[in-house]
Amino acid sequence: MTDPIADNLRHVRDRIANAAIAAGRKPEDVTLVAVSKTKPVEVVLAALAAGQSVFGENRVQEAAGKFPALRGAHAFSLHIIGGLQTNKARDAVRIADVIETLDRPKLADALAAAAAKEGRTPNLLIEVNVGAEDQKSGVSRVDADGFIDDCKGRFGAALRGLMCVPPQGEDPRPHFTWLADRAARHGLPVVSMGMSADFEIAIACGATWVRVGSAIFGSR
Repeated sequence: MTDPIADNLRHVRDRIANAAIAAGRKPEDVTLVAVSKTKPVEVVLAALAAGQSVFGENRVQEAAGKFPALRGAHAFSLHIIGGLQTNKARDAVRIADVIETLDRPKLADALAAAAAKEGRTPNLLIEVNVGAEDQKSGVSRVDADGFIDDCKGRFGAALRGLMCVPPQGEDPRPHFTWLADRAARHGLPVVSMGMSADFEIAIACGATWVRVGSAIFGSR
């Protein structure tokens, strides 16, 4: 009997490869971040067994309950992809390999202080609120350039790129294209955009990381 998670991963990887080739890009230039939020550790283990090594979690507390115990026995990269409170910054720095949601100066302060205390700095992405939505986290488009420059000066090579979640119900292409262009202007190599419903469009627009959950693990 085949493992549905392994089958889903294979199907998503095929779609990523096809989208990359259609865009004139190499499939290996697009990294799949498997979003395991709300899923039990058994699901993560099934994905690891199927060769998946990059995972995304929304909440630091949930990630801390699943992933640290797996280190040593498994090689993987853990991304925090949900909005991050400053009081969770040290926990995030302690357990995460990547924090994709740096979005304001106070959080930059908290992450810098946490990195100094923990003696490690995860890779960082700046989240941009590309659709200017009140309910979403992210630095505004108008403030993005200044914030990117400040964080480059502060975090150096640890600042790897940009991330966004476009408005639901809108054509994501203009938002994806804007983010990829902004990353290129600042010499940042990572563009994290695209989820289960639109990752192929994101790849066509220049995504280097896509965050896919329900297409792999089923609905929450």
